[in-house]
Amino acid sequence: MFIDADMRLTPAIVAFLAIASALWTSSLAEAEGSESRRIGYLTMDPASVDAPFAAAFLQGLRENGYIEGQNAAIAWRYAANDPNVLAGLVSELIGLRVEILVADGTQAALAAQRATRSIQIVVPASSDLVRAGLVVSLARPGGNLTGLTTMSTGLTGKRLALLKEMAPRTKRVAALVNPDSPGSMFQLKEAQLAASDLALEVQPASIRRPDDIDRVIPALAGRVDALFVTDDFVLDGYRARIGTLAVENRLPSVCGYTIGEDKSCLMWYGPDLLNMFRRSADYVAQILRGKKAADLPVEQPAKFALILNATMARTLGITIPQPLRLSADAIIH
Repeated sequence: MFIDADMRLTPAIVAFLAIASALWTSSLAEAEGSESRRIGYLTMDPASVDAPFAAAFLQGLRENGYIEGQNAAIAWRYAANDPNVLAGLVSELIGLRVEILVADGTQAALAAQRATRSIQIVVPASSDLVRAGLVVSLARPGGNLTGLTTMSTGLTGKRLALLKEMAPRTKRVAALVNPDSPGSMFQLKEAQLAASDLALEVQPASIRRPDDIDRVIPALAGRVDALFVTDDFVLDGYRARIGTLAVENRLPSVCGYTIGEDKSCLMWYGPDLLNMFRRSADYVAQILRGKKAADLPVEQPAKFALILNATMARTLGITIPQPLRLSADAIIH
């Protein structure tokens, strides 16, 4: 069940939500006397943005023998880019007596771990679980939380190097960051550390909400040469608008993972995020069968893909260097 958190609460939608709540309560009651397992799912995304990732997670559950509505009851909670509601949403899930929490992203994971040390937590994707203080180490998480990391912080220098190779005249880069997101800020610090070796200057540009985009990006025109879009679940929801304004203001951009039919960046370098969500269901299944998060090492991506946007390159008047063409995993025309 997916509900766009930006919808107006019309009487019909209110009625729908009441029915959905009743169905969830009913599924919990059935679970008391059956093999059904209760899973709480928390994400910073609006439901509309999260839909492909939730679908990948459900696919992974099915591959492990858990089917929503049959032997698994899932409570879906969407913060819709508002970190202030995370604590309340976690409390709701705990109140529903879920057996395990799936916390999508660093902010959701922090909120979940602050609320409980007894319920096991799986993170489908987070930029740096160690630096955020969520696990002791990748090999030995040591608490009630484990999952997968996008390695976004560690990939920052590589992404900047690829951007410089694509647009060699680049000297000043604006890093689009969400100041409320620890992961986004970790990437900013890493970008600033890597900048000197690449003869770059990196400055932050803060975006928390949609109206920030229309104010911030045009103001960067003439002041910077390119954009580095940090991996962040808030910024993910605004990528299309960021891409449009980047082109309008003649700013090449580099992003991390792609999202669906994403055409918003000049180039991407990162892991397959959908596969990570599918894999996170393997962790959930292991924990439901008796394993502890503390004993399940955090998984790092095995492969990273370089994707180039030839259409945007032409629009920006950029000729893709031949070495980049040859090393690209995919080119969008």
